Amino acid sequence: MTHYVEGMGNPFYTSALAAANRGWMVFPLRPGAKQPALHGEQHCPHTRDCAGGHAKWEQRATDNPLQLERAWAHGAKYNVGIATGPSGLVVVDLDMPKNGKSDMPDGMATFKALCERAGQPVPATYTVRTASGGWHLYFTVPARVRLGNTAGKLGPLIDTRAWGGYVVAEGSVVASGIYQGNHAPTTRLPQWLTQALTASPTPPRPAPVPQPGRGSVYAETALRNETANVERAPKGSRNAVLVRAARALGRLIASGDLDRTRVEEALNWAGISAGLRPRECTSALTSALNWSIAHNTGRRTA
Repeated sequence: MTHYVEGMGNPFYTSALAAANRGWMVFPLRPGAKQPALHGEQHCPHTRDCAGGHAKWEQRATDNPLQLERAWAHGAKYNVGIATGPSGLVVVDLDMPKNGKSDMPDGMATFKALCERAGQPVPATYTVRTASGGWHLYFTVPARVRLGNTAGKLGPLIDTRAWGGYVVAEGSVVASGIYQGNHAPTTRLPQWLTQALTASPTPPRPAPVPQPGRGSVYAETALRNETANVERAPKGSRNAVLVRAARALGRLIASGDLDRTRVEEALNWAGISAGLRPRECTSALTSALNWSIAHNTGRRTA
């Protein structure tokens, strides 16, 4: 591995060199942001890396010292992106709940529970604390294994970045703070995690059919209809239809006509069947049901 010396007194350049010294392929991100700072196809000059046609960020990521120096010359404050696929990496991204949803476990808590269920310790590897308070766990990819990105496959608030993805490198700065690493070695992706990421997805189960007699006829009909509405929701409106269904059925949970667990299970699988990701369903359902129940609890004794 070639090691490059630090230079120019630029901390962002130093971060880019540090990543390149680990054998990772990097490219500049916009100052103070997480988006690539590279030209788009419409403005491609068709020179240098793009001489043979427009090259996107994954193709233009590099560990070449001359290209890194040119990108961060004159004190340029570009953040640093790491193209995970070309770098031979998979990064497990453990997020924090959005919009102050403190009742929802964060990604690290869910990941620890996942490790416990698998009977495995939490892997020790190079880790970056993100500006939002989440974590990036870096792993090298086993030979002959090609992984893509995932969203929620391992659990809520757990994404992964591999081929087709990138992460913000240690030392980068955004409005909410700085990305800070622990400088540990990067270890190989554990076999049990490799199997979890390469396993074929389980086909969504049909939404549970409401059983007669467990609530009022009206409540059971409402559950059946709202579940069907979510399953049939067209792309672009699925989340909105799911939220409306949850708010409508939340009134019946508050009145005692329906059990919350039944509603959550039915709407969750209906949402997945319609094409929503499990993470999206969980987040939308929790928020919508909590809101509806809180605004309708006074009707229970009416």
